Amino acid sequence: MKFTELKDSLKEGAACIYLLEGEDAYFRRSGEQMIKSAFLTMPELNFAAFDGENLKGAGYTELAAAVKNYPFMAEKRIVKVSELYPSESDYEKYLKPLFEDFPPTTILLIVNVGGRRGVELKRKKQVTYVNCGKAEPESVQKWIYITLKKAEIVAPISACVKIAEYCLNDMSRVAVEVDKIIAYKGGAGELAAEEVDALVFKDAEYRLYELTNTVPRRDYSKFCEIADELLKKGGDELLVLNGLLNFFKTLLTVMTARGSNAAVGEQFKMKEFAVKKSREQAAAMGEDRLKKLISSVYGAVSDIKGGRITPKSAYLKVRADIFFS
Repeated sequence: MKFTELKDSLKEGAACIYLLEGEDAYFRRSGEQMIKSAFLTMPELNFAAFDGENLKGAGYTELAAAVKNYPFMAEKRIVKVSELYPSESDYEKYLKPLFEDFPPTTILLIVNVGGRRGVELKRKKQVTYVNCGKAEPESVQKWIYITLKKAEIVAPISACVKIAEYCLNDMSRVAVEVDKIIAYKGGAGELAAEEVDALVFKDAEYRLYELTNTVPRRDYSKFCEIADELLKKGGDELLVLNGLLNFFKTLLTVMTARGSNAAVGEQFKMKEFAVKKSREQAAAMGEDRLKKLISSVYGAVSDIKGGRITPKSAYLKVRADIFFS
């Protein structure tokens, strides 16, 4: 199920085994808290936690014993395992018998970031899988709007879109920034776009996105403004150069790729709209110019790593190549 479906699911009762898996830490954290709030009483007696990376051999025996313990003066106990990626042999020997004869008085809560080798627990019929992957932009924007509305803050959709974009749709960051806005507004009022710009920290990756988008339209002043901000706030010239290199390579790739925007997007794991926009930017710059800029940036990065030029000089050279060559 999607993370957004978990709350309603819990109203119908507890599952025996939950797997909260995905890269969004906010969803994993919130999902765990929802399950605990719904079913856990006296956590000092009815909650146990294990590190999945340390569960080998006898460790699985300890986990099974914790699962089979009866709750103390409560209907349920919860056993949490973090980062559990069992091998096929460990699953067959230790977890399969436990899953198939699972005690009704315990909830096993598995919390994984994912992306590692091991048995796919989400495909096991005894496991209730909760997708904690990165949310779609529309879902993040909706969450921002509703959360601010509950705090009696009127936020236009454009402001919600800005907050989501500045945080790269990372719910952990979005939640922090929204809490900041609520505290600043004192729990009431209308949120202006200028306030979003002043209050919400723009992720470095988002600023790189803004930076690279100044290149096709040859906006030298904006390029310098964003680059200077990145360099002042902990970034360095290599961060900027690598961002530019990836941008130019992406434009050249989608420009020369055959197929529709949708087909190219599926091939390179990009949104169809992103492919369309990248192709428009690539067309505006031209294939020859893109190849020259890729060569320029790649050469500058190589010269930095080879000690032949300072990072600042390399950055200034590339900037000149982009706007004045």
